[in-house]
Amino acid sequence: MKRVLAIILGGGAGTRLYPLTKMRAKPAVPLAGKYRLIDIPVSNCINSEINKIYVLTQFNSASLNRHLTMSYNLSAGFGQGFVEVLAAQQTPESPSWFEGTADAVRKYQWLFQEWDVDHYLILSGDQLYRMDYSRFVQHHIDTGAQLTVGALPVDAAQAEGFGLMRTSADGRIQEFREKPKGEALAAMRVDTQALGLSAEEAAKRPYLASMGIYVFSRETLFDLLNSNPTSTDFGKEIIPSSLARGDRLQSFLFDDYWEDIGTIGAFYEANLALTDQPNPAFSFYDEKFPIYTRPRYLPPSKLQDAQVTASIIGEGSLLKACSIHHCVLGVRTRVEDEVVLQDTLVMGADYFESSEERLVLRERGGIPLGVGKGTTVKRAILDKNVRIGNNVTIVNKDHVEEADRPELNFYIRNGIVVVVKNGSIADGTVI
Repeated sequence: MKRVLAIILGGGAGTRLYPLTKMRAKPAVPLAGKYRLIDIPVSNCINSEINKIYVLTQFNSASLNRHLTMSYNLSAGFGQGFVEVLAAQQTPESPSWFEGTADAVRKYQWLFQEWDVDHYLILSGDQLYRMDYSRFVQHHIDTGAQLTVGALPVDAAQAEGFGLMRTSADGRIQEFREKPKGEALAAMRVDTQALGLSAEEAAKRPYLASMGIYVFSRETLFDLLNSNPTSTDFGKEIIPSSLARGDRLQSFLFDDYWEDIGTIGAFYEANLALTDQPNPAFSFYDEKFPIYTRPRYLPPSKLQDAQVTASIIGEGSLLKACSIHHCVLGVRTRVEDEVVLQDTLVMGADYFESSEERLVLRERGGIPLGVGKGTTVKRAILDKNVRIGNNVTIVNKDHVEEADRPELNFYIRNGIVVVVKNGSIADGTVI
């Protein structure tokens, strides 16, 4: 894998994940109490012995850059390699920002071409899955492909939201269509049993969805980018162009947990699903294939007469006499007496507040970090460094599906109340 360069695409403005992307790039959104989304593809690369990694981004990249710098000094801990952020920039030759996945790679191809590598692994920065990319690359080499696309078997209902591949029995791509419906969708059915699924699963999932991850042979990538100078997207334009000119395109079947965390609803559900026992759909407890992140050296969490069920508690947290059910609490979470948290994701805090600081804040009419005494929160996301006052109720009492209340520091997306980063909710508020 020393002849492979990984390029992780940071995505666009992340409007469907707003307000979580109000102050951060999509790959920098916190995950599972202590990680960030970018940790998934970076860790997959490291575990696959691919250690030359670029991350392309253009929106709110400060926190992402800081996280990568503090998390991945590959020369110190993971062998000779690097993880480096490449932000969109305007130059005399290229006055515009990134306009799509292919355009982002094209704008930095001068840099990528400098590396003496044979293959380029193009990845997405906002997906939750565990994959050994070395098998992906080796499959690309063994089949003599010029371009290989990660393929996820899906059912008809899921298929409408993806770019779909129709392949031969050996997995060679014959046709690629973006989000087909009706008869066009039916025409994209594939015998997924021939690709490795059981007969029962093949009947349920007869479509191959593009995961948005690719392996390109060196010459193929740059030739496609240069011969299609106005094409900005890999899925919609570059792949069909490659097929049209007769390149050998292969699919690589991935039949395991995969979640595209593109919306608030999907992000919320994926986080809370991590609490399932004994076998969650995705687990961070895998010693052979760990997910890395920034080492914070925090103290253990402290629980004082707290009732906790089906939950994940980040280190450095302090829970008093409260009730926590089916929740994910991030690092340095502070929960006071008589609090009820249910079906809630709390992202924690970036720093501690001492008892003295909290007392002074209260005396001055402020609200300390965390969740205040007597508060009830159900089906919500509390972003980093939020301050929830005493006797607050956050339950979406009117069952609103979508709402924007920036002046009150919260939004509602997919029926889920999202309290914004650094936001505060006053004592006695009912939402």
